[in-house]
Amino acid sequence: MPMPITPVGVPALPRAEAPVQSTGKPGEFRSILESSLSQVEQLRGDAAQAVENLIAGQGGELHSVILATQKAELAFELGLQIRNKVVQAYQEIMRMQM
Repeated sequence: MPMPITPVGVPALPRAEAPVQSTGKPGEFRSILESSLSQVEQLRGDAAQAVENLIAGQGGELHSVILATQKAELAFELGLQIRNKVVQAYQEIMRMQM
């Protein structure tokens, strides 16, 4: 026996949720950014020291020096990309009309 046709109801719309409140402290972004920049600078200093030690013949192996320089380069590139994204977000906010 065929099933009877039932009316189609209106699909339930998602409920609007309250905006997420920021749980961060004032100045937290700045402190995170400063600590990240200091870590990048630390890696750069370590790489420079490793290169100087290798050139001076004070020990150290070539592969560890290359590894240190690559870490410093990757950290710098990551920091540069983060800076670009922050500047891009700032420019987007400044283009918004109130």
